[in-house]
Amino acid sequence: MKTAFITGANKGIGFEVAKQLAEKGVYVFLGSRDLEKGQQAVDKLKQEGITQIEVVQIDVTDNASITQAQQTISNKCKALDILINNAGISGGQPQTSLSATMQQFHDAYETNVFGVVRVTQAFISLMQKSSEPRIVNVSSSQGSITLHSNSSYNYQYYDYKGAVYLSSKAALNMYTVNLAYDLKDTPFKVNAVSPGFTKTDFNGNRGTGTVKSAGNRILKYVFIDANGPSGKFFCEETNPESGEIPW
Repeated sequence: MKTAFITGANKGIGFEVAKQLAEKGVYVFLGSRDLEKGQQAVDKLKQEGITQIEVVQIDVTDNASITQAQQTISNKCKALDILINNAGISGGQPQTSLSATMQQFHDAYETNVFGVVRVTQAFISLMQKSSEPRIVNVSSSQGSITLHSNSSYNYQYYDYKGAVYLSSKAALNMYTVNLAYDLKDTPFKVNAVSPGFTKTDFNGNRGTGTVKSAGNRILKYVFIDANGPSGKFFCEETNPESGEIPW
C-alpha cells in the first residue's frame, strides 16, 4: 500500500486530496497545524467509510513540529511514496508592492516557501526508500512571471494586487525547478501544480472551481509513471490542452 503525507489537509483542497487518495487505496497521513481540527477532518472521512487515514500534527513554520511529524510517520511506515506540499497562506491585504508590510512578506514566505523547503528536506530520506516517489508542490498560476509580465494578460479572478502572495509562489516555483533538477537521476518526479481558482475559505469562497476538480488535477501528477514529467508547472484551468504553463 502506498503512503502519502499532505500538509494543510484539514480543510479545502488538501482535505479533498486526502479523501481522493484514500479512496484510491493510499494510506494517508493528514497534516494539520491544529491537531483537533485535523482529527475532526479524519473523523468526518471515517464516517464516510474511509479508514486508511490518520492525522499528523505539523506546523510548517516550526522545525520541532516538522521533526516530530517526520518521526511519527517514520515509525509507522518504511517509506513515504507521496508528499504534497499544500499548506499555504494568502498574506492578507493590501498587497501592492509599495503598501505591503515586511511582516506580510515574512509570514507568507515563512509558510509558502520556507515551509515547503523544511518539510521536503525533512522527509526526503524517507521518500528515497520508495520505488516511485512523487512530490507535488501546490502552487498557483498567479506565480507565473511570464504570464504576469505580459501587459495584455488580465488575470480574471482577483481584483487586487498581489506582490506578497504572487512572489511567494514564484519563489516556490523556482525551488521546484531546482529540486527536480537535483533529483533528476533518481525515480523522483517533482512538479508544481496549480489547482485553479477553487471555491474555498482561502479566497473567501469566491472561487469558481470545485474542490473535487482541484483534487483531480493534483492527483494526476501524483500518479504519473516513470515516463511522466518532472520539473514542470501545470495549470489545466489556464491551459486545458496540455496543462503546462510558463514559469
